[in-house]
Amino acid sequence: MRYWNDFSIRYPTTKGVKMGNELFHTDELIAKFGWEEYFIFALMLAVSAGIGVFFWWRGQKNNGEFLLGGRSMGTLPMTMSLVASFMSAITLLGTPAEMYVFGTQYVALVLSYPFVMGAAAHLYLPVFFKLQVSTSYEYLEWRFDKKVRLLGAACFTLQMVLYMAIVVYTPALALSQVTGMDVDLACAIIFIVCIFYTAAGGIKAVMWTDTFQAAVMFGSFLAVIIKGNADTGGSSKVFDLNYQTGRIELFNFDPDMTTRHTVWGMLIGGYFTWISIYGINQTQVQRYLSVPNKKQAVKAIWLNVLGIGSLLILCAYGGLVVFAYYYDALCDPIKVQLVSTKDQLFPLFVMQVMGDISFVPGLFVAGVFSGALSTVSSGLNSLAAVTLQDLMNAGCKVSFSEKRSTWAAKGLAVGYGILSYLVVFLVKYLPGVLEAALGIFGIVGGPVLGAFTLGMFVPWTNSWGAFVGTFVSLIFTMWIGFGQTAAKYNGAYTAAVPKYTTIEGCNQTWIDAIQPSNSTNGDGFNHLPIYEVSYMWFSAIACMTCIVVGIIVSFLTGPQDPKKLNPDLISPAFKKLFAWWPKFIRNKIDAIDIGSEFVPGEREENLKRRQIIQPSTEGQAEPEAQGGDKQQNGRSNQGFAMNDISEKTEKTQ
Repeated sequence: MRYWNDFSIRYPTTKGVKMGNELFHTDELIAKFGWEEYFIFALMLAVSAGIGVFFWWRGQKNNGEFLLGGRSMGTLPMTMSLVASFMSAITLLGTPAEMYVFGTQYVALVLSYPFVMGAAAHLYLPVFFKLQVSTSYEYLEWRFDKKVRLLGAACFTLQMVLYMAIVVYTPALALSQVTGMDVDLACAIIFIVCIFYTAAGGIKAVMWTDTFQAAVMFGSFLAVIIKGNADTGGSSKVFDLNYQTGRIELFNFDPDMTTRHTVWGMLIGGYFTWISIYGINQTQVQRYLSVPNKKQAVKAIWLNVLGIGSLLILCAYGGLVVFAYYYDALCDPIKVQLVSTKDQLFPLFVMQVMGDISFVPGLFVAGVFSGALSTVSSGLNSLAAVTLQDLMNAGCKVSFSEKRSTWAAKGLAVGYGILSYLVVFLVKYLPGVLEAALGIFGIVGGPVLGAFTLGMFVPWTNSWGAFVGTFVSLIFTMWIGFGQTAAKYNGAYTAAVPKYTTIEGCNQTWIDAIQPSNSTNGDGFNHLPIYEVSYMWFSAIACMTCIVVGIIVSFLTGPQDPKKLNPDLISPAFKKLFAWWPKFIRNKIDAIDIGSEFVPGEREENLKRRQIIQPSTEGQAEPEAQGGDKQQNGRSNQGFAMNDISEKTEKTQ
């Protein structure tokens, strides 16, 4: 509003007169979605299913090939799969809607990506590669015990089932906006196709379809944005219209954690949110371990900075184009209820500017669905691995033959697909997909990130410290998250005030048809100030709570002796992180004698025996000693590698 006086001089308006763009009602736009669009959409589904059939035809010799690709995948499919797995329909539809309603401060999230990828590649990944774990949560049993592993696996299962439901419902909503197709039917189509090629082709089919679908995502959105940008009057006008209405905001350094988006929230909160995904989440770790060596995985992770960064910026600029287009027409589709949620804005815009161009709307719908398919297929495959290895094998001690294990994994993928479809009927009532998805990452992923951080960077942490810290953190952040949701529902809390829009140029019939909102004033709701903390801080709060509680409980119950701890369970960067600390602290850290009295025993042998692919010396990461030194106390850490357990045991006898 503060820009309005200047803006009215530069772009004078007349009430009731449309400027530049003639808008169509949703019913008129649906009629434009013809057979050509359905053909493109069906072709994308057919190619995805065909990739699954191809890898089914080639066969999977064992469960290692079905879940880990035999550790033979290349850098390209891994990179594209990492991009597509979590930068899905949530990003494609939620980011433009965020720009339209609240402005560009969210784009500062891109500043956190280099820190996230650096930490994932050099702090967490080396530990997983040394152990050659079957799932990331297997590490928690190596480092602590079974109860911590089961808690981490259960959190992942809850997180992914909820996230997949959100990811599928979003493109289904988009499809219903432009075609009139029933939302529930669209969700069913996504899950059926996804379950088919995931169960048929395994991780190889998932990663190669991710590669194809990532290309479709980028291509479709680029085409739409280029055309929309031209119709609006070019980039200069797009930025000018958004700037004059207060949407260009990148340098809000407000330290208040209740402010929805700030530079600090996006940088620090964004780091914790995304490192809980790229650092320790099974969906991503499973891809890291599908390549033959660590160098390939590190390269793919760093390439992701370009991949997810460019996609975020592309989608953000798309949101600016959408606002400029509708502001030029003096008609806000949200206020006149042409869309039921803000996440439907971009599909409406696509049909508005490209509905008369054959195949393009179909390409857009295919792109959005590609985002959903890539995420769900990745989730189903990872859930199958976690359930089979962590919950059934380690938790319930249920074991299968090699052939039956592969069929069990396929059956689990089908079962989780059906379960997630049922959850769709709950998540459709969430107010915004972007905030809901990142909130889930923080509430559920943050505590698990804390457990891994305790394990890899606090050598004194014991199993009770890790378990209690994770559990307390989970309960605490769930209370905050659900409290915030309830506060919004009861009208006691509004996260942010939407930026200025107008309906002066809208069709009078649309204005007359506006239905009053059923808002409440929050009376009777016990609102607490902590409910107003921005969702971007959930993961940071959860992780730090877990670490603090975990350390306190560990010292109260008897800390782990670092001398008896397997040094391969501590991040090789542990001592390097203290290089810039005061000298007296560095000296104390350097004096920690990690692993000097460690002797591998039956527990390590049993864990190694239950792995999907038995470790070998070929293709593993080069040994790295604590603090980056080749030798520690005269002993090489290479001797502690898990693949050398048998040899090491013989030497100690």
